[in-house]
Amino acid sequence: MNLQLVHGRPTDETGREMREIRVYDLLDGLEIDFWRVDHDAARTMEDCAEADALLGEDTAICKNLFLRNSKGSAYYLLMLPGDKKFVTKELSKQIGTTRLSFAGSDKLLEYLDILPGSVSVMGLMNDREHHVELLMDEDVLKLPYVGCHPCMSTTSMKIRKEDLLEKFLPAVGHVPRMVRL
Repeated sequence: MNLQLVHGRPTDETGREMREIRVYDLLDGLEIDFWRVDHDAARTMEDCAEADALLGEDTAICKNLFLRNSKGSAYYLLMLPGDKKFVTKELSKQIGTTRLSFAGSDKLLEYLDILPGSVSVMGLMNDREHHVELLMDEDVLKLPYVGCHPCMSTTSMKIRKEDLLEKFLPAVGHVPRMVRL
């Protein structure tokens, strides 16, 4: 596949899933500029390497983890730089919860309308009842842009961090809790 960086939504949305199109609709409605790279399905950070390179060095490439506490009574979306290690004990202590583990794909679909491999901050648009708390490593905000998926692992995109914090998150009713890993 010949990858290229494209500004805005696809002109032809044939074959794209509605969950992806809804992301573009929301971003357009909020007047949030974005750039995207379409690629083969990516399930790991390594799968995204070529697309991430096209997004540029000014973009914080994020690893997004869908987590839950040991009782399954609290759910979290953790955004951290792709090259940072996740240490559950460290994060659990910081946020004052029981040991964290990966949440199941059933809750990922129910709360964020996302399939495994496509976890993204954009999924918070589907969490209208606020079941999921956004945890953001402070290093995610060191660069001008933040990378994510539009709820599908076949596209990587970047938006300005100000647009994420000042337009997108307020529009979907989520406030990030900053953490340091």
